[in-house]
Amino acid sequence: MDAVEKAQSGHPGTPMALAPAAYVLWTRHLKHDPASPSWADRDRFVLSCGHASMLLYSLLHLTGYDLSLDDIRDFRQWGSRTPGHPERGHTAGVETTTGPLGQGIGNAVGMAIAERLLAERFNRPGHPVVEHRTWALASDGDLMEGVASEAASLAGHLRLGKLTLIYDDNHITIDGDTALSFSEDVGRRFVAYGWQVQRIEDGNDLDAIDQALAAATADPRPSLVILRTIIADPAPTKRNTSEAHGAPLGPEEIAGTKAILGWPETPFHVPAEALADMRQCRDRGLVWHADWEARFGAYATAHPGLAAGFGDAMAGRLPPGWEACLPDFTDAKGLATRQASGQVLNLLVQAIPMLAGGSADLAGSTGLTVTHGGSFGPDHNGRSLHWGIREHGMAAALNGMAAHGGVRPYGSTFFVFADYMKPAIRLAALMGLPVIYVFTHDSIGVGEDGPTHQPVEQVSSLRLTPNMSLWRPCDAVETAVAWKAAIERKDGPTALILSRQNLPHQARNSDQLANIARGGYVLIDAGGTPEAVIIATGSEVALAVDAAKQLNERGRRVRVVSLPSTDVFDAQDAAYRESVLPSAVTARVAVEAGIADYWYKYVGLGGRIIGMRSFGESAPAGALVKQFGFTPENVVKAVEETLSA
Repeated sequence: MDAVEKAQSGHPGTPMALAPAAYVLWTRHLKHDPASPSWADRDRFVLSCGHASMLLYSLLHLTGYDLSLDDIRDFRQWGSRTPGHPERGHTAGVETTTGPLGQGIGNAVGMAIAERLLAERFNRPGHPVVEHRTWALASDGDLMEGVASEAASLAGHLRLGKLTLIYDDNHITIDGDTALSFSEDVGRRFVAYGWQVQRIEDGNDLDAIDQALAAATADPRPSLVILRTIIADPAPTKRNTSEAHGAPLGPEEIAGTKAILGWPETPFHVPAEALADMRQCRDRGLVWHADWEARFGAYATAHPGLAAGFGDAMAGRLPPGWEACLPDFTDAKGLATRQASGQVLNLLVQAIPMLAGGSADLAGSTGLTVTHGGSFGPDHNGRSLHWGIREHGMAAALNGMAAHGGVRPYGSTFFVFADYMKPAIRLAALMGLPVIYVFTHDSIGVGEDGPTHQPVEQVSSLRLTPNMSLWRPCDAVETAVAWKAAIERKDGPTALILSRQNLPHQARNSDQLANIARGGYVLIDAGGTPEAVIIATGSEVALAVDAAKQLNERGRRVRVVSLPSTDVFDAQDAAYRESVLPSAVTARVAVEAGIADYWYKYVGLGGRIIGMRSFGESAPAGALVKQFGFTPENVVKAVEETLSA
């Protein structure tokens, strides 16, 4: 209450209502070490209702994490360690960034998947070095979101028994009572998903909460604990009202609440006996952690190779020499980049034991059919995940897998369905999580399936997302380089944008091969300073090459620049960028079967862009590329117009 009041901003009601349940969870069930927030075998805790961030910050401070009372006084202020919603990497003990509702439930599912993958890979008889749970707190709003339904359905199918979700059933949203929009029986829905479901009618009943969490731990199914709470309890006038959801209670209401509790009016008062009680979590955590270290030492003696591998996995270190598995494709014939990607992936999963993921029911179409490592299902723990037609749930779970650590996750679908995944993709970029997205059927080249399945704006949308790296390779060679860059990236997600149709192999010399990794390079050069530059990506590089050859045969000096990753190219030093795109050459044409406007940053207002300015159409791919102007003749015309302007 005091932090929200001081900030004059925030959400006091849910933290107040959930304080009893959070107290029981954190002091009696959550295995954690406040002195070592990154301990590998800690339980993971997710506050899916991230607007209740003051609950989490209070728990972190009281149980002994590196978060002071002064940090709490600075709630929601510039530069503080207590932002409005929890942010991973910003505050010790925060496992994942939450706030967009439902995402935390998907993250928790991903964390439970990661725990099971690691246990399968590293545990041995008598040496359970991976043995922890995932707990999440969720609100009515979380469970209304579709992503939560997708993730919960998958969790039940997979029987993720080390996952427990506590549902804050307070019947209040911003607009008022949930009865305005929500009347389903959540418990029966989760029973249908295959979860254990328990109900607690009094959110202040500590013993009932304790017993329910113990029962959840003992059940082999994922567990939902439905906790009936009263928002802002025990505030005298605003309890059980939407007024307590997202605004300060006000001085009078706070004073009245403290009077009911017999609490001093001094802001930010923490009784010594309360602090001592909760700081026992630190003592217990030290014991748990020390016991695990001793057990891990015995494990390392018995299985030194596995112990070293576990350390590498949790630190995100790749196996030495892993890149030797990558094919060079220098003799490749025409091949769809989705097919080249599939070949690369099947080699990567053999070289990198903790590379795990799958497709949203499109493995055969996206090249994600992996023949090594087995499938992950209710009764088996292989590395190929079958997400079903749950793109958003997949993306949120991928974030949870990456945030958990020890696993390099990837997921795949048709590129147009990246829109279903965008909220989770944005959070991956915000958190700097190294998730890999394999998006295929990348343009109007999809053909007869028509505009509903032809992505045009998606490529620019992802490029404009901060901290997102995107590769759109033009052939198998660039595809292998793109995969290498994605695997090596540790501080953010990477999207690979791949073609449905076959693309011709482009010949390169050794310098060109080396420069692909720089995101952009000169593929065709007529010698000397070029008169014009054609910039292209993906399937349109072949058009640019054909056009340049025609122009150069006419005596023009036209350069072709393949720009598979604009963000990687933009990060190169100025001298290299100038060598590829000389600033003196203003006659520039960009060619990409995506929304045209993005390319003005490279061609300038005087340049030409052959791109999309509408949605596509349903027709054979050959007819579409001709109708929309993606032909060598049209590129030649655009270059000539630019040179004569």
